Amino acid sequence: MRICSFLPSATEIVYALGLGDQLYGVTQSCDYPAEARSKPAVVRSILDGQDLSSTEIDRIVIEHARRGESVYQIDMDALRAADPDLILTQELCDVCAVGYQDVLSQTKTLPKVPQVLSLSPNTLEDVFQDMLKVGEVSGTSERANAAVAALRARVEQVRQRAAAATSRPRTFCLEWLDPLFLSGHWVSEMVEIAGGTDGLGDSHTPSIRTTWERVCAYQPELIVIMPCGFDVPRTLQELDALRALPGWSDLPAVRASRVYAVNGGAYFSRSGPRLVEGLEILAQIVHPELFPWTVSADAAVQVPGPGLPQEVSAR
Repeated sequence: MRICSFLPSATEIVYALGLGDQLYGVTQSCDYPAEARSKPAVVRSILDGQDLSSTEIDRIVIEHARRGESVYQIDMDALRAADPDLILTQELCDVCAVGYQDVLSQTKTLPKVPQVLSLSPNTLEDVFQDMLKVGEVSGTSERANAAVAALRARVEQVRQRAAAATSRPRTFCLEWLDPLFLSGHWVSEMVEIAGGTDGLGDSHTPSIRTTWERVCAYQPELIVIMPCGFDVPRTLQELDALRALPGWSDLPAVRASRVYAVNGGAYFSRSGPRLVEGLEILAQIVHPELFPWTVSADAAVQVPGPGLPQEVSAR
C-alpha cells in the first residue's frame, strides 16, 4: 500500500504501526520520527521556515481565513508522483492542516483516486480509535490493537497513581500566546488524569480565545505553557510578553515557581501516540511528589518566579 500523510500526527501513527516503508508523502512539518524528514513533501505551509512570533502567525492565519484561503497547499505534482492508495487527513482544524474539503476536491483530479481517511479526534480514546482505523485500512489491525493496548495501559497507570494525590491544583494550560488561547480537545482530559483541575480549558472542543482578566480571576496554582506547534526554545522566546502582563507576578503559580514551558508540538498539539508521553510529562509537573522527574529539557522546563534567577531550569 502507498500512503500519504497530510498531518504530522498521522505520520506518527503510520510509523507506530510499522508502516514507514509504505509512506510515500508527508508534510513539511512531519519531523518525527527522524526518518519522516527524508520522505517527499506533498503538503507545504507558507509558515514553514519563517521565524514568526505568535502574533504574526495569528495575523497571517486570520488574513488567509478571511479570504477563504488556507496557509497549507497540496503539491499536486509531488502527490501524483507519490501515487497514493491511501491519504490520511483530518477535519479537526483548518489552521493545523489542509482543509478536508480541499483534500477531497483536489484528490479527485488524480489519475487514481485514493481512499481518504479523516482522523478527527477530540479525546485520548478518539486518538486510539483513529490508530485502530489506520490499522484496519492498512491491514495491520493486530499490530494496531497491540500498540493501542500498550498506550491505554500507560494512561491507566498514570490515572491510578494520580488518584493517590491529596490535592488537585488549579491548572492553566496556555495553547497560544498572543492572542491568549485556552486548552481544548484532549488537554483538559490529560490534566484531569494527571491529577489536576483545568477550570478554564474546554474539554473535547477546539481551543478558544480568552482574556487575561479571566485567567487572573482563576488564580491558577500551576501554569503550563504549550503553544500549538512550538518546541521549548521557541516558547521561551516569548516569555517576556507573559511576564509583562498585569498581575503576572501575583499569580499563585508564579509566586510558587510552578510555571512550565513544554514542547507543545511534540507532546500536546498532535493527536498521535506521543500524547501519552505528554500525559506522563504532565503528571510529573502536576504531582512531582508522586511522579519522579525524568523529563528531558527539550520536553519541559521550569520557569523561575519573581525574585529568582531568570534562567530556566530542566526541573
